[in-house]
Amino acid sequence: MNWLERGWYRQHPFTLLFWPLSLLYRLVALIRRFGYQRGWFQSFAVEKPVVIVGNISVGGTGKTPFTLWLCKFLTEQGFTPGIVSRGYGARITEPVRVTSLHLACDVGDEPLLLASKSNCPVVVCPDRVAAAQYLLASTDCDIVISDDGLQHYRLKRDLELVLIDGQRGLGNQQLLPAGPLREPVSRLQSVDAVVVNSGDFDLAQYRMQLKAVKPLALDGQSQWPEKAVTLVAAIGNPQRFVDTVKSVGIEIKATAFFRDHFAFDENSLADIEGPVLMTEKDAVKCRTFAKPNWYYLPVEADLSDEFKFWLQQQLRQWRDE
Repeated sequence: MNWLERGWYRQHPFTLLFWPLSLLYRLVALIRRFGYQRGWFQSFAVEKPVVIVGNISVGGTGKTPFTLWLCKFLTEQGFTPGIVSRGYGARITEPVRVTSLHLACDVGDEPLLLASKSNCPVVVCPDRVAAAQYLLASTDCDIVISDDGLQHYRLKRDLELVLIDGQRGLGNQQLLPAGPLREPVSRLQSVDAVVVNSGDFDLAQYRMQLKAVKPLALDGQSQWPEKAVTLVAAIGNPQRFVDTVKSVGIEIKATAFFRDHFAFDENSLADIEGPVLMTEKDAVKCRTFAKPNWYYLPVEADLSDEFKFWLQQQLRQWRDE
């Protein structure tokens, strides 16, 4: 977390210096949303339902484990889901179907993880409309999940699901760059459901918990040593990773945290003492140069029964289409 992000969440007064820029950002965000609502900017529908998984703040809120849970739930309900994503950090201009042959630098770390764990087709492209059209044209997908797609209004949506970090909330509730918000807090009043991840949030209707499972070796062979580890993470909220590791009784001897989506290479981790324990999202970027004592900690999302029931009701409208 850099100094500016610390200010967002620890209520430092220096963030007020960015308040004029925040007002400009708010104006642009409101005009953009209003423009799509009024038809000034064109948005496009695709032939199958689109479910948005997103947030109104920058940084991690648990969207990736939630999306994996959602893929499994939709499949259990008789749907054939597919995922579209931007492919953060990848130089992509046309839709690309993610495969096991890709590297994180080719398609983005989160799409690569989603493709490897969801058993669903994943297509990446900055143009979500093009990605969704390609997905539907090239697969038998009958419902589209748009990962981190809340602000991509060119793609029309049928359901908006928003994740909130229950530990950090929305910080000082200011828009960028004075705070962490991409859109005003009032945007939550127009989405279909707000889900809080591991904590409390007044505007959330439903809860999600992240459950860790046994650490696994990046090389697929080494056994977990059950020794004190060095944590490595390049995620939006590394403190959540610390808390998760502690909750399963793993001792931490040191930490090495990098900016979100950091592109790891051998040199960036060369001086870090093992055994190393990292997030699963970071592990997909390190497999090609992983050492035998490098491990990752998988997590799984657990949604409340109330949310499952509510989602089943929403899905009824598409079940027989």
